Amino acid sequence: MPKILIADDSIAVRKVAERLLTEAGFHVALAANGEEALAYLAKEQPDVVVSDVIMPDKSGYEVCAFVRGQAALSTTPVLLISGIVNDEVTKQAESCRADGVLKKPFQGTSLKDRVFELLAKKQESSPVALSSPTSVPGTAAESSLPVSGQPSKSEPPEANHLRELERQLQGERTRSEELNDRVAALTAQLVRAKEIESQLTMERQRVSDLQQTVTILERQAARIPELEAAFKSEQDVVNSLKQALLNSQATSSRVAELESSLEAERAAAEQLVQQLADLEGISAKVKDTEARLATDRQQIVDLQHARAALEAELSTKRKKETETAERIQELEKVTARIPELEGLLVSERERNGVLAQRVLEAEQSAESATKRFEELVRKLGEIAGLASQLGSGKGQS
Repeated sequence: MPKILIADDSIAVRKVAERLLTEAGFHVALAANGEEALAYLAKEQPDVVVSDVIMPDKSGYEVCAFVRGQAALSTTPVLLISGIVNDEVTKQAESCRADGVLKKPFQGTSLKDRVFELLAKKQESSPVALSSPTSVPGTAAESSLPVSGQPSKSEPPEANHLRELERQLQGERTRSEELNDRVAALTAQLVRAKEIESQLTMERQRVSDLQQTVTILERQAARIPELEAAFKSEQDVVNSLKQALLNSQATSSRVAELESSLEAERAAAEQLVQQLADLEGISAKVKDTEARLATDRQQIVDLQHARAALEAELSTKRKKETETAERIQELEKVTARIPELEGLLVSERERNGVLAQRVLEAEQSAESATKRFEELVRKLGEIAGLASQLGSGKGQS
């Protein structure tokens, strides 16, 4: 049984090559790198060496050079395999005297066919190499014959015996050539028989694989009802998830509405602050008016009755102003509560119902404050009108 050495750093390539060549009837040895291949070649003499071009330590070119450098292995065919076959790879393969380069991954029976081809060439070249040395004695003997090729009378009996041996040698050469032709024909038939046998093995393996596939398909067909039920349950789960997603989207939209309401409340609060500032300006003006009224009281002596009435009215107005101030304080308290409401809204968004109620209360408070502000403005207008009447009465006097 021919021995084939496979050297490749890829375990997948080694396994595929081993399976293909084992099915073809070869004994296969495996090497995981160039060092292992050289160690094997130092001990064994395989019939064919198949080596990857690129390996971590020793390349396929170095393995081929090692084979060619050994006298016992110099005639061993070396087939290089490579994922990329270009001009550079071909040139280096020729420089190390490799017998060919095969591209991987292997296509069909390409590896097996190349190995058979290399073995056939090796067997054809072996008989010729063995028979070539025998031609040297014959040539030397023929050179000792006379030029005419006829025996002379002075030749001894040993010369006649030598010529008889040469004729016998020529007959043996002819018979050897015929045997070589027969051996080559038988080798070709053997190679063809092995190819047919390997094809038959592959067909049997293919039939076995198909039977296993059919069995697997039958088992899968039996699982169809189970898969349909599982698919239906998955659809129910998906529908429930869709409904939950819709609910989540509705909640998100509600949160967005509440956030917009909160922004509106913030704007209203800012407006209230501005209005309070305006009220403070009006209060300052009122104080100025009071100072002017005090000066007018010193100058108007003859209007004591009117002044008494005016003082009574001013006392009433002051009470109203006090009430207005208290209401303004209430408004400030309401305004102070707005940031607190904002903080509660940020920290407790999940309590949207409570927040909406508080926002409603804030709106009502803002409306009440607005009404009070309008009333205050109206009363201040009345005070300004009264002051104007007092001024006009002083002018008349």
